[in-house]
Amino acid sequence: EASRDTWVPYHAGLVSAREETALGVNVNFDPCVDILQNWRNTIVNTRSYGTTAEDVIKYTNAYVEGLKSEREVVCCVKHFPGDGTEERDQHLILGVNELSVEEWENSFGKVYRNHIDNGVEMIMAGHIALPEYQKALRPELEDKDILPATLAEELIQDLLKEKLDFNGMVITDASHMLGMSSAMRREDYVPGAIAAGCDMFLFFNNMEEDFNFMLNGYKNGVITEERMKDALRRILGLKAKLHLPEKQENGTLLKSSEELSVIGCKEHLEWQREAAERGITLVKDTQNNLPINPVDHKRVRLYYLDGEKGGIIANDDSVLNRYVDELTARGYEVTVNDGNSRIKGRTLEYREQVDLALVVANVIGYGAQNNYRIQWKTAMSNEVPWYVHEAPTVFVSTNFTTHLHDATMVKTFINAYHGNENSVKAVIDKLEGKSEFKGRANDLVWTDKWQAKL
Repeated sequence: EASRDTWVPYHAGLVSAREETALGVNVNFDPCVDILQNWRNTIVNTRSYGTTAEDVIKYTNAYVEGLKSEREVVCCVKHFPGDGTEERDQHLILGVNELSVEEWENSFGKVYRNHIDNGVEMIMAGHIALPEYQKALRPELEDKDILPATLAEELIQDLLKEKLDFNGMVITDASHMLGMSSAMRREDYVPGAIAAGCDMFLFFNNMEEDFNFMLNGYKNGVITEERMKDALRRILGLKAKLHLPEKQENGTLLKSSEELSVIGCKEHLEWQREAAERGITLVKDTQNNLPINPVDHKRVRLYYLDGEKGGIIANDDSVLNRYVDELTARGYEVTVNDGNSRIKGRTLEYREQVDLALVVANVIGYGAQNNYRIQWKTAMSNEVPWYVHEAPTVFVSTNFTTHLHDATMVKTFINAYHGNENSVKAVIDKLEGKSEFKGRANDLVWTDKWQAKL
């Protein structure tokens, strides 16, 4: 979205297809067709392709076009009926899309109709409720009866498969997520997901136990013969579309080691560099701190803000080291701040010793909080931007785009979207004025705070 250019999602899809098929993967759980409407939402903050239905359609269509252009890959869009309206994360709690029927039809409904009309083969059901629409479809439902889409027949069968006329395969989102597991006993929701209209169940807890939960659900009539055969038809239909039986028969199902050479190849890395060039966004520079150079801004105090450590998406020092190494190679003297202290020292000495304060926020995480924000290393840490009027200060986010909520005092703010080597080099090129900022921010970056624009 930031690039306002379909070239970026097209090539993201193309690279995904090339590299995953080299690994023997033939189903792609992307694009994420959620609409980011709530700035507090971080679970789809950098996964959504836009803040409007029109943008999401435009850029996800380009991704799918790239995905399908050279390789035989099944595309799965997600997370039906749609994330991005609230701030919570279905990994930890039931997600709720509170839109009215009309609001949903004019937003997420447009997105899903677009992809269904274009022939998308698979849709991932999210652990997300759509209460207004659910009650409209089945007026007898009360609040206590509202379930996530993965367990709600009125959403999967009535809305998706009948009203939207989707004839492909529906897969659940991951079955360990609290948006699903908090609804009922696992013994009940394993077969319940298939009974509700989902055709495939994603992830085992215990393979033997879950298999028997599913089998018993069929034996006990929770999953009817008709529903079981319908799900099987859809699954086998996708396998047939991918020619998997023929590939197995002729011995071409498994890939050769030579095909792995495409992963991280020179052409793909060049496209990564170009994507960074087109997307990196200067949100504001109201203090006119840019451009920088190693003469006037030689002594850099680098404040590194990290996120979760030891998690599934864990933080390390690789992004920090890339910034330090690249700045040093260009002639800057970099001192990494220790944010574990409240001690700031003498203000005049700081002003004398620091030519540029560079804040790099590599805040990442997954499934440990409902939303992720900056967490300073200690109470009133010396890394909190008290220094914005003492030295030119530049703030760079490598992930989430809405950190101005916690740093409204910062006058120069950049969304870089990633901390890979190409992105780091592109950011510094742009800071130095060697390359223009081409990306465009959406209105959510201001987080509804007037101070953020100053």
